[in-house]
Parts: sequence; structure tokens; C-alpha cells
Amino acid sequence: MTDSDKTSEVANQSVQERLLNAAEELFCEKGFEGTSIRDIAALADCNIASVNYYFGGKQQLYEQVWKRHLIPMRDARLKSIEKITFASHNKPALEDLIQSFAESFMGSIAETKNVSNLNKLMAREYINKNLPADMFLQEVMMPTITAMQKALLQAFPDLDEEKLPWVVFSLIGQLVHLGHVRAMFEDSDDDITRSMFHSDEVIKHIVKFTCAGIRAYIKGNNNE
Repeated sequence: MTDSDKTSEVANQSVQERLLNAAEELFCEKGFEGTSIRDIAALADCNIASVNYYFGGKQQLYEQVWKRHLIPMRDARLKSIEKITFASHNKPALEDLIQSFAESFMGSIAETKNVSNLNKLMAREYINKNLPADMFLQEVMMPTITAMQKALLQAFPDLDEEKLPWVVFSLIGQLVHLGHVRAMFEDSDDDITRSMFHSDEVIKHIVKFTCAGIRAYIKGNNNE
């Protein structure tokens, strides 16, 4: 790569980053329909054609704004599963697996570039859906669920494979709900409530509850 190419690459990244930042701010504030390409270009200090040039249009730019939050979150969760299975030589202890996954799940939310913006995007998307119907499923959910199902089978080979998705959904459902509750109390003046839902004790409870449920599930199946 020549010096000229390197300079051009840096310049291109700078423009794309400015467009992504501007788009995210406006999508949070005005929503997808209320934001125009002209608005984005003006805030990013770019020409209008740059949106189509770098992203192919407003829809694709909207998807990329989401992906820069979702992909790092997905990768952090997959890494947590891979790390615990590797360390245990593919025989993870159930508590260790659930604890590692729960911590990475909540940590990846907290460490995302802008938690407040992600919550705003989610709120708007719930009301007016503009993402492809299967984007979240294919990009985030299925890779995570598939990896977690495999790890759970390594921890408990007696688990019914047909029911594995429901086990994973139950765990993820608890963690997603915790994330929503934390967001609700983020700006609360009630220090006790806010600290309660940000406490490590909540995750410990979820881990204990989930592990007990899985073991009871297996015991119940074996007694049928």
C-alpha cells in the first residue's frame, strides 16, 4: 500500500465515522423516518453523495449504526463461551459457564460505545420497525444461541437437545429483562433501587436460579 493509499484510507474512515456518529445522534433524536440524508450529511459536515457512496443509502447506514453496537456485543458473548470451554477442555462446569456468559452479556451492554443511544434506538425500533426482520436474529441471536447450546451439552450431555433452545431463551430472557430494568433506573434518584439492579448479586441470583432450573429439568426428564 502506497503512502497515497494510506492517506486515502484514513480519510475514508474519517468520513464514515463522522457519518455514523451523525446518523446515530439523529436517529436517536428524530427516529429513522424523521431523519433525512441531508440532515445526516450536514451534521457530519459531508456532502449528501457521501452517504450513498459509503453506505448505499439511509437504510444501509441505519443498519450499520446498529451493527457497530450489536456485533461487539455478540463477539464478547461468543468469546466468553469459547474461553470457558477451552479452559475446561470442552467440559465446562455449569455454574462457570452460566456465570461467564451472564457477566459477558451484561458487560457487553455496559461497555457498548453509548448505552444511552442503544436504548434510544431500541425504543424507537420497538415502535417503528425499520431493521430487516431477520437481521438481529441472524447477526446476534443465532450465533449466540448455537454456541451456548453446544457448551451446555458439553456441560450436561443428558440435556434434551430439542429443549436446549428454551433453556438458552430462559437465561437470555432474564438477562435482557435485567438490562431493561437497569436502563429504567439509570437516571433514578433512588440510590437503593439503582444500586440493587447494578449489583453483582443480581447476576449471582440469575446464575443460581438458572443452574437449579437446568438440574431440575434434567432430573424431571430422567424420571419420566
